Order: sequence, then structure tokens, then C-alpha cells
Amino acid sequence: MTTRDVTSGASAPLGATVLPGGVNFSVFSKHAVLLELLLFDDENASQPARIVPLDASKHRTHHYWHVFVPDLQPGQVYAYRAHGAFDPDRGSWFDAEKVLLDPYGLAVVLPETYDRWAAARPGDNVAVAMKSVVADPDRYDWQDDVPLKRAFAETVIYELHVRGFTRHPSSGVAVEKRGTYAGLIEKIPYLKDLGVTAVELLPVFQFDAHDCPPGKTNYWGYAPVSFFAPHQAYSSQKSSLAVLDEFRDMVKALHRAGLEVILDVVFNHTAEGGRTGPTLSYRGLANDAYYILDGDKSRYADYTGCGNTLNANQPIVRRLIQDSLRYWVSQMHVDGFRFDLASILSRDEEGRPLPNPPILWDIESDPLLAGTKLIAEAWDAAGLYQVGSFIGDRWQEWNGRFRDDVRCFLRGDNGSVSGVATRILGSPDIYSHEEREAEQSINFVTCHDGFTLNDLVSYNHKHNEANGENNHDGSDNNLSWNCGEEGPANDQMVEAVRNRQVKNFFVLELLAAGTPMLLMGDEVRRTQRGNNNAYCQDSDISWFDWSLLERHGDIHRFVKALNRFRQRRDVVVEGTALSLNQLLRRARIEWHGVALKRPDWSDNSHCLAFTLRSLGARFLLHGMLNAYWEPLAFELPSVPAEHQQGWRRCIDTSLDSPDDISPWESAPAVRQATYLAQPRSMVLLALALERSVPEVE
Repeated sequence: MTTRDVTSGASAPLGATVLPGGVNFSVFSKHAVLLELLLFDDENASQPARIVPLDASKHRTHHYWHVFVPDLQPGQVYAYRAHGAFDPDRGSWFDAEKVLLDPYGLAVVLPETYDRWAAARPGDNVAVAMKSVVADPDRYDWQDDVPLKRAFAETVIYELHVRGFTRHPSSGVAVEKRGTYAGLIEKIPYLKDLGVTAVELLPVFQFDAHDCPPGKTNYWGYAPVSFFAPHQAYSSQKSSLAVLDEFRDMVKALHRAGLEVILDVVFNHTAEGGRTGPTLSYRGLANDAYYILDGDKSRYADYTGCGNTLNANQPIVRRLIQDSLRYWVSQMHVDGFRFDLASILSRDEEGRPLPNPPILWDIESDPLLAGTKLIAEAWDAAGLYQVGSFIGDRWQEWNGRFRDDVRCFLRGDNGSVSGVATRILGSPDIYSHEEREAEQSINFVTCHDGFTLNDLVSYNHKHNEANGENNHDGSDNNLSWNCGEEGPANDQMVEAVRNRQVKNFFVLELLAAGTPMLLMGDEVRRTQRGNNNAYCQDSDISWFDWSLLERHGDIHRFVKALNRFRQRRDVVVEGTALSLNQLLRRARIEWHGVALKRPDWSDNSHCLAFTLRSLGARFLLHGMLNAYWEPLAFELPSVPAEHQQGWRRCIDTSLDSPDDISPWESAPAVRQATYLAQPRSMVLLALALERSVPEVE
């Protein structure tokens, strides 16, 4: 085949598109003077088998370079080189010796000799660079699978890491499938039994695992190099395109089990970093379009803490983000997205916050995304904090105030009672002005970033020495309490308090108004040994140790029962979408202290009680929260004479399993006028108003 065999091709669609007789390639580069399409025999080829030069007179329409190459098939490995001015001080980073990924490439491969830093040094890096792969996304049988579109009112999210979920030898997964999409499929029965309804996967867009300190691995994956390609290393099969089918097999299997798939997406920065970072794709094609640059264009604006900031409201980048989301919904069938540092998306091309950011309205108004879950981490690393004020009408928000106020209350901080009461109600101080659904708040106590729940009750201080940064990395503001001893404890009294505190956190997280999100392994007290920034720990520090399922089976059972109770709690009137304000009006909540109707909101108070009526008028709930270090006797509401069954104790976190949580049918009656809540415990009583009541199994 010669250069004469190729034709000019078409500017649309972007990327590599399989057509009858060959493949059309199209890529954006406004200021390049020449582009070269490199075709390789495989990912380990040290040199391209063929170079197709794209001449502006034949292969350029406006700012798009394109070519049709006949006889190519899916699986073809390719990349680009872009010629132009190399003038970093003016924001121009063209380097004709650097191999560039296709920003719209659907698959990425790495040679065995991949060298990230060869893309940052002078010289040719063709033999050690990532490359793109031609793929045909229509070659898959979905067997009538569609996204589930489950209501947020029925949603319990489980944040997990694809590799860490099954990588540990205790997972029981075959060696070749550990840490892969296929391995996750084998654990679907566990997720289903746990009672969660959605998995939120830490980044699965292809990322650069070498973007980390020397000798470490970028484990979390917040270092994207492609917004279309699934991460190759999470495939149990090493052929270049098998990863697409394995990812889709996982999605299809999760859907069959009734579980939604939410992706943690990173549209705020890329793995190219700052000035000293590598040229992998975007920088070498159109640096000044893809990134927010400082005034003189010599430096990258860094609102992410990762060296650069994606220029999300630039038209080319807006299209890229929206096309990516549409691809993952239409071709990969995912159910939703959690946007990392989402406030970045509200910044203009000079980094200033916009009142109506175009990219956010693009996403919000896209009819293809209308049934997709959209979750914002509504802040960024430069101090822009938009929890409660994030733009749009349908974004849910990670509620950092819920995390902090619940931690403070259970730690026993002064002045924390009113805060926890507000979080139980769905945070009306933050959200009631919008007249949105009660589930707008994503309630979480822990996530990948920070302590696990076990470590939250086991450490007063972070212990990140394994990261190699002298324990300087990670937050110092953890609002944690070690219950009397730092780290693993042999003292059974300390362990008993920790177990109780863990259950207390789960009660507040799963029964408060809002959408709960649990962290992988918290249900079995997974530990990271005090590391609150395990982004570079691809080791047993981060992996799910499945032997904990037996060691902490009591916590696992407790969480399963709470999830079942939440799904049958009679808080949502079937078929009716209630706003947070409507829900609060109908719930008829009464606040108490140790004395009925006398809540103590003072700074020195550490307890709270409440009574509420279910929306379906099927039962009353009476909860007692004792964050004090001594037992407290709470007065109980009297039981009307016609309800002879009286109060039943469904939950008491001070009791050992199985008495800590009980099915309705076997829940012990509580007939006394007061209830003695033990130190640092929570109690939930239920009173049936008719025969049909929620069961807790």
C-alpha cells in the first residue's frame, strides 16, 4: 500500500471510525502545520510499519485533520505525530518526536517497555509510548440490556476499586481474573446480598499508572490519558480489544443482578501534568485549547492540585466531554457518572467561575443523558466550594457537611447536636431552597480519599509513611477518634467501642434522608493501617481482604439488615416524587432529649431523640442517639391503647450480634416508660400502626 492508496477522508466523526473498506481517522489540531498518522504491527513494535503524512491541502478541513486508509481492521494499532512550533513559553508544545494518543481513541495499549518520562525528555519515544487501537463499538451483543434508571430514592451506592475489590489472594477469584472486570463479575452475588443497588467504580478511563512517585503505582486512577478507552490493565485478557467486551460483560452482568454502574470520571485534568510533565496527547495536539493557561501562556493554571486544569468550557473540550459521556451511555450502557472535582467544570477559559457554565448545561440538557445519574463532587482544589449551589436542576452532590457533622457528633464534640439533626433531615439548610428531591444529598462518612471506617475509629492521626513522603501527604483534619488506643488494639473494651461506633456510623448513613454511599470493605472493617491517602498503594494496604468477612461477620450482617430496612422503610410514597420540603412536612418529626419534647441543643449536649411517622402511615419510629460516654435514660412516647403490640426494639448498637438488629417479627417488646441507651450507642424502636410493617431480617 502506498500513500496514493489513501484518500482525504472526512472530518466527522472524530477518532478512528471503521467503515466499509477501511478506517477514517480525524483529529483536531488548530496550529499544527503537518500531522503524521503512524500505523504499527502491534503495541510492542519499536517503529511504525507505515507512516501516512497528512498534508494540509488534502487532509485538513478547518482545524480537523483527516484521512481514510483502506483495508485496515479493528485491532490496528496507531498514533499521531504533530509538527508545529515548540515554544512552551507561549503555550505551544508541538514536538514532532513525540508519539500522541488519539483523544477520541476507543482503546489504548502500552508496550512492555512503556516509559512515561521518555515523553518528557528530548528525543524520539516511539518505541516506549502508549498507542491507540482502532475499535468497532457496534460489534457486541448486548442481548437487550439497557441502563436500569433506578430512582435515587431506592439507591444505595457502593464505591469500589475494580482492581482492589478482587486482587487480594483471599478473594477466591482465579489468579488470572483477580483485579479485573471479570473478577468483579464473580463477586456480584456478594454485592447483591449486601443490599446495595449501585456500584460506583473508581476511575476506569485509561490512566497512566506511572503518574506517581518513583517506585509507586498510581492506584486510584485519577490520571486520565483517554476519556473513551476502558483501562487496559483491568482486563483479564491481554489482546488489545478484549477489554471492551470484558467491561461490557461486567456491565451486563451487574444489570442482570439489578445493580447500576456509576463511573467516577475525571474531566478536570489529565496525566500530562505541568510544564515538566510528559507530552502524551492533548498537549502535543492543541495545548492552548485543551488546558487553562496562565495569562502569558507559559504555565498551566492548577485548580486541581495535579499540575494542569482541563479547559472544560472551551468549545472543543466541551464537545469532547459530552461525546465521552454519550459514548459511555450509548455504547457501554453505564447508568451514571460521579464527576471528580466537578466545580472545575464551572470555570471559564481564564479560570473564573461562571454563573451558567456551558458544559454543565450541555450535560444537563442532553436528551441522551436525561435518565443518567449525575453526581457532583461540588468543589475543587483551589477553594471553589459549591455544595448546595452547584448549577443545574438534576445534579446530586457529595455532601461533605454530612461527613463532617456525623463524625463530629459521634466523636463527642461539643456543639454537634444541631448539625447531626440537620443531616438526618437531608440537610435542608443546604438544599431546601431548591425544592429538589430529598435524595439530592449523597450522604457519605468515608470514601476512597481518607480513612476507612475502621481507621476512622482506630486512629487519631494519619499514618502515611508507606507513601514515601515522610507522612506529609494526606489531610490532617480527619475528625477521627481511636477509642482509646492508636491502631490495632488487643484491649477488648476498646474493640467493643470501635464496633459500636462503626455500627453508629452505618445507622446514620443508611437511615438519614438522602442517598447513602458506602465505601468498599467498610462493612467488614477493612483497614488501610491508618493511611488516609493510599492513592499510590497497589498493595494489601488498599485491597479488600476477604478474610475479614469472617472476622467481622457481625458488622457485615448488621449492614445487610440495615440495607434491607432502608429499602422497606416506608419513607417514599410509591409512585410519588416528593421534594425534601414535602417529605419533612409529611414525616411529622418531633425532637426530644432525654425528656420528651425537650431537645437539648446546647453546646454541651451529646444526645438527641426523635419520633417520626412513616409517609404511608404504617408505623412510627423512635430513635435515640447517645454520643455521651455514660448511659442515658430516655423517656419514651406513650403507646395508644389500640396498639397493643407496643414498641419493638429493632436496633440497639450497644448489643452484641444478633441482638443489635432484629427482624420485626422477633424484635423484643419494650414496655417500660424509659429506655437506657448505653454510652455511644443508637437505638431505634418501631411501633406498627397496621399489620403490614417493614421487616429487618
